[in-house]
Amino acid sequence: MLGLLGYQFVQNAFIAGTVISIVCAVIGYFVVIRAQAFAGHALSHIGFAGATGAALLGLSAFTGTLLFTVLAALGMGALGKRIQGRDVEIGMILSFALGLGVLFLKLYTTNATEAVGILFGSILSVTSTDIVMSTISAVITLILLLIIFRPLLFSSVDPEVAEARGVPVRTLSIFFMVLLAVAVTGAILVVGVLLVFALLIAPAATAQHIVKRPLTTIILSVTLGLFFTWGGLLLALFFHGPVSFFIAGLASITYLLAVPVYHIISPHFYMPLPHENREQTSTII
Repeated sequence: MLGLLGYQFVQNAFIAGTVISIVCAVIGYFVVIRAQAFAGHALSHIGFAGATGAALLGLSAFTGTLLFTVLAALGMGALGKRIQGRDVEIGMILSFALGLGVLFLKLYTTNATEAVGILFGSILSVTSTDIVMSTISAVITLILLLIIFRPLLFSSVDPEVAEARGVPVRTLSIFFMVLLAVAVTGAILVVGVLLVFALLIAPAATAQHIVKRPLTTIILSVTLGLFFTWGGLLLALFFHGPVSFFIAGLASITYLLAVPVYHIISPHFYMPLPHENREQTSTII
């Protein structure tokens, strides 16, 4: 297996997986605390329509996916905080996008392999051009997230108070959804449309069950994302199986293990206030 690491396509897979895992883990933290996991899921399926439509027009799947997801993100972001209560509307858009993707796929029947790659990921076929595009989009996304980190965190935790303090909640919502669209486009390149949660949601959701501070959670989320991707690639090379299955498997198992562990150790993170005359509340160490 070590000999396979010398091949260019394997090295490209590790580079692309590393870049996309980092950006997805960082932006996934905000997706989780903003309760927009379903919106991220919908964007991935909308990206399927974009990818198949681009193939029909002779364009790259990355270009079509990015275009469709960004347009959908602008519409979702315009809902602002109301997006959390619009699951029905988002679900209808998701269904329409899937139907549109099936139509494009029916019209474009010359390359079924590409369609399978869109649905389930094709990280081992990543090209140098894909790496460059993914790296540029990831760097831009991370820089913009760093710039808006504090107001975005404030508006994510308490949007009403943030809006009262003058934070442009609606503008931040639109901007964040566009960044999410870019991250989803990259994740589709690695694990495909159907398993995008493995990189976008699972690392951050698992990290939140282990640590609580925002910066610590993000760092752990990135670490878990890299573990899922690298581990999935190594297991796929060793067992000659699909990479997306092993990535999703590692993500799911880790999350399912983290939940009961959190419930076991969580009481030890709390201690009563030392003053007897205070209310019976608790504080986090």
